[in-house]
Amino acid sequence: MAAHSSEEGLRFALLGPVQAWRNGVELDLGTPLQRSILTMLLLREGRAVTPAEMIDAVWGEDAPPRALGALRTYVSRLRAVLEPGRSPRTRPELLTSVGRGYALRLSDATLDQVLFERGVQEAEAARRSGDRHGAAESLRASLALCTGEPLAGAVGPYAEHQRGRLVERRMSVLETLMDLDLELGRHADVVSELVALTADHPLRERLRAQLMLAYYRCGRQADALAVFAETRAALIDELGIEPGPGLATLHQRILSGDPSLTVATVAAPVRQAPAKSLEQGAEPEAAEPEAPELPRPAQLPAAVNDFTGRRHIVARLRTLLSTQASADGVPVAAISGIGGVGKTALAVHLAHTMQDLFPDGQLYADLRGHSEEPTAPESVLAAFLRGLGLPPDVIPDGLAERSALFRSLLAERRMLVLLDNARDAAQVGHLLPGSTGCAAIVTSRHKLADLASARLVDLDVMEPDEALSLFGTVAGAERMAAERAAAMDVVAACGFLPLAVRIVAARLAARPSWTVASLVPRLADERRRLDELRVGNLAVEATFALGYGQLAPPQARAFRLLSLPDGPDISVGGAAAMLELHPTDAEDILESLVDASLLEAPAPGRYRFHDLLKLFARRTSERGADAEAGVPALRRLLDFYLGCAQSAHRLAYEGSMVADQLSVSGPGHTFASADEAVAWLSVEAESLFAAISQTAAQVTDLQEERALLSAADLLLAMEPLLESGSHAREFEQRTRETLAAAQRLGAPSSELRCRYVLGRVLFGANRLAEAQEEFQASLSLAVEGDRIVSGEALNALAVVAGRRRRHEEALALFDSARKAFREIGAPGGEALTLSYSARDHLFLGQAEEAIAAAEQGLAIFIEIGSSAGTARARYHLGMVLSRVGRLNEAVHHHAECLAFFRASRQRVWEQRVCSRLAETFITAGRFGDATRHAEQALMVSREIGHPYGEALSLWVLGRALTGQGDVRRSRDCLQRAHDIFERLGAPEAADLRALLDRGRVGN
Repeated sequence: MAAHSSEEGLRFALLGPVQAWRNGVELDLGTPLQRSILTMLLLREGRAVTPAEMIDAVWGEDAPPRALGALRTYVSRLRAVLEPGRSPRTRPELLTSVGRGYALRLSDATLDQVLFERGVQEAEAARRSGDRHGAAESLRASLALCTGEPLAGAVGPYAEHQRGRLVERRMSVLETLMDLDLELGRHADVVSELVALTADHPLRERLRAQLMLAYYRCGRQADALAVFAETRAALIDELGIEPGPGLATLHQRILSGDPSLTVATVAAPVRQAPAKSLEQGAEPEAAEPEAPELPRPAQLPAAVNDFTGRRHIVARLRTLLSTQASADGVPVAAISGIGGVGKTALAVHLAHTMQDLFPDGQLYADLRGHSEEPTAPESVLAAFLRGLGLPPDVIPDGLAERSALFRSLLAERRMLVLLDNARDAAQVGHLLPGSTGCAAIVTSRHKLADLASARLVDLDVMEPDEALSLFGTVAGAERMAAERAAAMDVVAACGFLPLAVRIVAARLAARPSWTVASLVPRLADERRRLDELRVGNLAVEATFALGYGQLAPPQARAFRLLSLPDGPDISVGGAAAMLELHPTDAEDILESLVDASLLEAPAPGRYRFHDLLKLFARRTSERGADAEAGVPALRRLLDFYLGCAQSAHRLAYEGSMVADQLSVSGPGHTFASADEAVAWLSVEAESLFAAISQTAAQVTDLQEERALLSAADLLLAMEPLLESGSHAREFEQRTRETLAAAQRLGAPSSELRCRYVLGRVLFGANRLAEAQEEFQASLSLAVEGDRIVSGEALNALAVVAGRRRRHEEALALFDSARKAFREIGAPGGEALTLSYSARDHLFLGQAEEAIAAAEQGLAIFIEIGSSAGTARARYHLGMVLSRVGRLNEAVHHHAECLAFFRASRQRVWEQRVCSRLAETFITAGRFGDATRHAEQALMVSREIGHPYGEALSLWVLGRALTGQGDVRRSRDCLQRAHDIFERLGAPEAADLRALLDRGRVGN
């Protein structure tokens, strides 16, 4: 990176106290928080850091409310320190703004940590070329840059984490230098240094082994053995473990007097004797003989030049794998994920970035776990042993013997083992190193949960920005930037799967005449999408087929059938119904598919497909022997949903007989309470709507009328969700789809249910004329078996008439509904009509009749034990009592029903009750309480998207504010209420208009 003019003379230090100098003069870096921000920017090496990342790094969970403002202040101060002569109107050259974040643009030579790593790399290169002296000197120069505790003066979670990493890095380099000094025959020189180091780090077995070897070569065998005894005691006392195999083996070799221990691997360079000595016939000093050295394998596949993204997971895995000499043993990262997610690319990229941490080499094997004949562990070990320099004739035959020899050769060495495409833990177990100086990376489509001590990493698809970056890298950054929106559509159609993104980008790169937008319609057709994801030897479908081919028949059947529902996910119960299995057996199969990375488990008990895997599974189902099994499986799922929804409706509307009229053919869940039932409906809502829509689209003739009736019944059974106010749009869309199918087939029972539900939806949106038409149409379709739904439709028509201020018509309709309910023995229906009719009696000036009707309805609901009905009856009774001046009783009833509606998530009713409470408090002159309840009602109505409720809440809030003397805000609320009523065509608009025109905002 070219140096900026502002950068001249700047130098930064992180390998001790956080410091900076310009031309030798130390700069004042400010407070610890300010130094921490500078530290993060320096360690990011020119890459941008977002404000959110900085706040999390510096303050963690204790960030103050104004952390963003403080951060900007610190950045401004740092800019002033780094570029003191810069005009405020000039853009910074060093600490620049990048999007919403910041980056520190410096050349590499300004930071001690960069110089440290450069020296380590030079040492590694010198060591590979055989120049051990040069390697040692380079490491000493790097270590000289470490002037104390790293990042001293910086605070926060990020600094703590990086401090630990830098300390570990320094120790690792120091241990390598000790190895070099011992190889160069400098054992006497390093004893004192090793004594001090082991005192500071008593549990680092590598340092202890180096001290033992130095003592032994100095002829101090007893001291060497004493070091082992001290180390063993410390490990047992502190960690409860024995010394590792490397230290134990060295101990045995010292005890046996192994002669090879007395010879350094590389002798000091031979110096020619002075000329005078030669003239006198003296012989030159002979160099010590070199001991044979094992080769340094470098078996990794070629680096992935266009590797993109995965920055956070790479950093996490580097931290995991670089942890040496820990009590947890050899660090092992087991990376799993669906085919094409980039497991091998990540592992290879990661391994290449860590070569400096494993200077003794890297071993690689493709275990071919996806093939019919995976690579045998014996074959892999034979290849590893040959790579480590063993002649074929000395390699033992047995798996256990080869594994033991392999671990012995890796003892006291620092090597990385990459095992790619593993089938299972059994294939991997014998291939892992045993020395804590080593590490292993394993990739597999299966989650290797039974691989001892492995850290499981489930690799997900790319983030959208990462996928977009990969697309641009392969297809061309300019083409991607020119059509960024289309490119995002393309990578989204690929499900952000790296293999799919790479394929479509490669196809685009090979066709200069194509545009990015031209790919969008190609990928939009789900039935052809997999065909488009193919280029050369790469194909998403072929990759998926490898994983599918490993499934046992029950797993394969489940994989195919479970892909058929259009819902976003499926529960264990739903899967069990589709597969005709006990839930426990179904869950076992589902979990096995998750372990094989063919399903995802986003939450306990719920399962879903990746979009492309779902397309592959559906295609496989269509081509398979069980192609005819799909429709029956979907019908079983629909029946399961209907059975569950029936149970939910029965609990949510105790006393209602609607649930008894549903065409249920199988059991569903049994719920413990109405709250649990409504919660189930909320969780399953998307899946339920999808099942309804899918059924409506699939039925083609009267032979499938039962399936359509089940879909219509499911809409009816989901009625409690209408009270939540959160699914009105989905209800209308799916009901209209099902209604169209019923009309197409000529299915009157299904049409009746759809029109009733649609009327409920339209009423909730205050589209009263349309709602009335649907309720009347449902009545005209009624037959003998549908009298319950007919009674509900009559009751709904009465409510609509009352809302439209046709109160006498409303009372007549309530009477008809009540008679219908009485004839069929439905007391809950009778009670409902009585409670609702109280409002119309009240508006006709019939106060006594209103109270009597409301109290009678409440009594019936209490008698039949209907909690939901009781709550609604209390609402209507409270409203009537408030209007006749019995305020305390009104508040009591409204408080009782409000608690029920909140607990059962019936937010439409929650809004209504809060509004009524506000009205009662206005009448009582308690304007503060009125304002509070009106604002609660307004908040709920806005959260659920209920404009009529919002207008009512604004009206009562305006009245409460007038009572508090806030006339300006009151008028604003009333004006907004009027505007909403007018937009809805509600009669309340005229009332408010007259009120506003007279200026009587408080009435």
